[in-house]
Amino acid sequence: MASTKTPSAVLTGPTAVPRPPSDIPALRMEGIEKSFPGTRACDGATLEVARGEVHCLLGENGAGKSTMMKILSGSYTPDAGTISLDGEVVVLSSPLDGVRAGINTIYQELDLVPDMTVAQNLFLGHAPRRGPLVSARRRNELAAAAITRVGATFSPTDVVRTLSVSDQQLTAIAKALTSEARIIVMDEPSATLTEHALEAVFDVMRELVAEGKSIVYISHRLDEVKAIGDRATVMRDGKTVGVFSVADVSKKELVDAMIGRELAEASVDRREFAGHGELLEIRRAHLPGVLDIQGVTVRPGEIVGLAGLGGAGRSTLLAAVFGDNPASLDMTYGGEVYSSMTPRRAVKAGIGLVPEDRKSQGLLLELSILRNAGLAALKPFGLNPASSARRTSRAPLADLGVKFASVDQAVGQLSGGNQQKVVLAKWMARGIDLLLLDEPTRGLDVGAKADLFAQVRALADSGVGVLMASSELSELTDNCDSIWVLHEGRNVANYSPRTTPSAQIARAVVTGSIDSND
Repeated sequence: MASTKTPSAVLTGPTAVPRPPSDIPALRMEGIEKSFPGTRACDGATLEVARGEVHCLLGENGAGKSTMMKILSGSYTPDAGTISLDGEVVVLSSPLDGVRAGINTIYQELDLVPDMTVAQNLFLGHAPRRGPLVSARRRNELAAAAITRVGATFSPTDVVRTLSVSDQQLTAIAKALTSEARIIVMDEPSATLTEHALEAVFDVMRELVAEGKSIVYISHRLDEVKAIGDRATVMRDGKTVGVFSVADVSKKELVDAMIGRELAEASVDRREFAGHGELLEIRRAHLPGVLDIQGVTVRPGEIVGLAGLGGAGRSTLLAAVFGDNPASLDMTYGGEVYSSMTPRRAVKAGIGLVPEDRKSQGLLLELSILRNAGLAALKPFGLNPASSARRTSRAPLADLGVKFASVDQAVGQLSGGNQQKVVLAKWMARGIDLLLLDEPTRGLDVGAKADLFAQVRALADSGVGVLMASSELSELTDNCDSIWVLHEGRNVANYSPRTTPSAQIARAVVTGSIDSND
């Protein structure tokens, strides 16, 4: 891929390295096998990446993609198989070995240090020095340049914990630019990014491959694959099942290869919602300088969508309804008036939240799948409540198609998409009246997305109200009965996806205006 931009040598490290013959791949992983108790994660898998290409790695949740990349990074040791870099076999026994070999991985579940600044994270382990001491000034200058390059606007001195999930993702991408990596692995980098931020990241990717670096790009969003990829390797059940030229393959062919069957077109019932009554009325949710939402309602069985750019206030509104921020409320829920909320009161009242950041907010990663799924169903009294919760949680796990070796397996060992399903199963096991969904399909493959929305619609059909935020407008138009557009902390327009063109909704998302002449 060619680029007209001049990359910053400061951020990409030396590029004058001896190049092997062009027919020798930058990376070849051959016959890779890896098993865990009860699970064969990789079964003779192969991956070959050329120098200077964006190579997409595709597959359903649990196909083995993340395991392959953890083997490449040195986090896992393969049971069998070889890894070659520029034609030379290497043994990567630790993450440090991977870094020294020139491999940089941006994980879906970010590995930043939350209590350090952005600059400290970007140059952790290789900070610029002035004599024996770290040059904080130079580090901040270089960090600012990396932040600008990925299209972000936060400060190098901001503490990572205070950033949004989207900005943390951009921090992780900027961190990769400060290393001398020759192979960069991006695992679902777009899951939390706005369209504008993603395009800036794509520009950087084009610059990097123009320099001769190679990128392994993992994504379930096939529009992105078509936009940025050169070739694609598809994995299924731990095996490599195909390698495709992205320019010559259709999205349908990729999906069929990923799932091993033809995926039927989702049949979404777009009849007009005819429910009655009122479950939730947000007369006002206010957080000074951040949020001022008025007049949002959800009826029993209704799915209401929240559209908006990053920072528009969607996650903040959901957190306010759940009581997870200090917003003041003038809200009626279930016939009761609330001026404030707490998570304890919300759960007791039958409100469940599937958060954007499942890793830190939705799960206890060291506990088993079954215990996580049964947590919300635990009652303070009764005979053996834990046993009852375990029984209650089995059906939702099966309905959502969660892939695991054993229900007693730690939930932290699952793929990101399967972890997301466990969070939803937790609320299904408890039984709720209002479900709050914040980017619910982050990390889910196409088949898993269809399964999840089928369950959400089934919940709505049973009378559960749903308030859902998503950065993918098509998810909202396909599944919601009405859509609110949020812009800079305010709700500016409400649409029926049955009667409103998606382009009109998208325009309001970007401009914050319903005037077609703006």
